[in-house]
Amino acid sequence: MSMDKNKNIVVIVGHPDPDRNRYCYALANAYLAGAHQSGADTRLVEIAHVDFPILRSKAEFDSGSPNQAIKRAQEDIYWAGHLVFVYPLWLGTMPALLKAFLEQVFRPGFAATESKQGQPWSKHLSGRSARVVITMGMPAFVYRWFYLAHSLKNLERNILGFCGIGPVRALLIGMVETCGDAKRSDWLVKMQTLGQHGR
Repeated sequence: MSMDKNKNIVVIVGHPDPDRNRYCYALANAYLAGAHQSGADTRLVEIAHVDFPILRSKAEFDSGSPNQAIKRAQEDIYWAGHLVFVYPLWLGTMPALLKAFLEQVFRPGFAATESKQGQPWSKHLSGRSARVVITMGMPAFVYRWFYLAHSLKNLERNILGFCGIGPVRALLIGMVETCGDAKRSDWLVKMQTLGQHGR
């Protein structure tokens, strides 16, 4: 483990398909390669390969005990100084499996704790930064300016920001299915460069 927490990076692949030939996995691996070149310590979480149940009640969310796979993911996130989320845009938002994973991981007691009535919640993950990488079939500018990147803003503000993670930077990769191999290679180079700089 690096003694410098800022050099500890966790990459979370949020694609629900376990097929590692998906482009999201290539993006994640490119980032990891760049991070390794800079001497960072890294961990990889692939939610398609994490076994966990879906939360079905507020009581379970508030006081249920996460299983060992979720506890390991929480340990990875707590260890990290920088988090990278890579996932596809499905129906205008993150895939359901990624949302279910975040509900399991960012539960009360780990991510934040409710303070006295009327007081802000105590944020337990302050001091960490994040990068969110979203692939999509539409042009990225359409998602950002016409749809106002609403699901990205929800992740930034209501999940990551709520527990103290910031700054949160985003990389939107549009037209991913039709952009061609050359453009896809350019995005991989971009990801490797981001990994080298830990951003």
